[in-house]
Amino acid sequence: MTTYSTYRLAPASGRPQTPPAEIPEVDLMRWPDVARVPGGPVRAAVARQLLRSVARRLALRVELPGGRLLVPAPESAPTLRLHRPADFDRRVGAGGLIGFGESYQAGDWDSPDLVALLTALASSPGTLVPPRLQGLRRWHAQRTPAAELSSEENARRNIQRHYDLSNDLFALFLDPTMTYSAALFPTDLPILPRTEWDGLRPAQHRKIDRLLDLAGVGAGSRVLEIGTGWGELALRAAGRGANVVTLTLSEEQRNLARQRIAEAGHGDRVDVRLCDYRSAEGSYDAVVSVEMIEAVGRPYWPAYFGILDRLLAPGGRAVLQAITMPHDRMLASAGTYTWILKYIFPGGQIPSTEGLARAAADHTALRLTHRHAFGAHYAETLRLWRERFTTRAEEVAELGFDHVFHRMWELYLAYSEAGFRTGYLDVQHLVFSRGEENR
Repeated sequence: MTTYSTYRLAPASGRPQTPPAEIPEVDLMRWPDVARVPGGPVRAAVARQLLRSVARRLALRVELPGGRLLVPAPESAPTLRLHRPADFDRRVGAGGLIGFGESYQAGDWDSPDLVALLTALASSPGTLVPPRLQGLRRWHAQRTPAAELSSEENARRNIQRHYDLSNDLFALFLDPTMTYSAALFPTDLPILPRTEWDGLRPAQHRKIDRLLDLAGVGAGSRVLEIGTGWGELALRAAGRGANVVTLTLSEEQRNLARQRIAEAGHGDRVDVRLCDYRSAEGSYDAVVSVEMIEAVGRPYWPAYFGILDRLLAPGGRAVLQAITMPHDRMLASAGTYTWILKYIFPGGQIPSTEGLARAAADHTALRLTHRHAFGAHYAETLRLWRERFTTRAEEVAELGFDHVFHRMWELYLAYSEAGFRTGYLDVQHLVFSRGEENR
């Protein structure tokens, strides 16, 4: 199993991004499943036919070496450019969408506009595989390894694999607030105008302030934050005069958050703890959590909401910022091991609003009382992150991360942006309060 520590090389001098066709060999020890091309000519042939079918149905342009096209398509169509078609077919045939992602990491394919291509593919995720082959999915799809389920024993390792990569890495593409979640821009248009980089910081503060307003946080409020990040929400709450306990499982985040809080003069108001949410104690007027519920896992939602119910003082509110997907898609994908789970967010589960509301109502006195969706704002946030990350390839290399890692994160950011642009993914502010307070 690939772990977070294997992603990083010894510090190296910066080097320009290598053209796709000239990508160096993949390190077998660091990236075993990317370095190896699986066998299986029959599955590879099926994958090629499936690609042909998808290209026709979605009007994709699939370019083969030498400029040939897999199927006729206009030049303006979203483009998948195959450099090593046979390797691509074998990876996809053996691993499905995991193989598709690993094939990009290996350099088997590229796209002149990765987001446009992934947006086309994400526009109808349930129909990429023809109906006659859907029944084979349960035999072919991988299941999430037990070692990555979000139990208390596994949770810290899962979090460390992503958030303990390097604070310096995240600082390369995040704005100065070091906020790693959807921003809220000053518009409600479905398609946001192109926003300059300098607009991201106030947009992150606008998002945080809205969360704190929804939670009723003010002077003297007792606030529990589940998922510290790098401390910006805790800083904003302390600036209002609140007393904050904030929990994280990332040592890298804890250390930098403590430093930032101390430098801002709020060390007396904010207590940053390396602690699982299941071990939280106390009584709070507000519990706030930003994009952490995705790491909880569906089997643990009842316990999660039970803990919120136990920790909230009378009249208190729990306010979550959650990435969500439609309920039917959540049910269809539950338990399936994906490329994102394998390489980016082990143990994760994107919830549905309906699923969270049911878990709270069935197991606690908490009820969903308010929701606000702003998925288009996340697409814009991700665009800014992706463009900044892509242009800083040399600095990523200087931190010791190799070309496979860079391509992995490039795909992750583009894939996420595409999900929000199509509406396959959304992000919402969800307010939960007790039933007797809602009558």
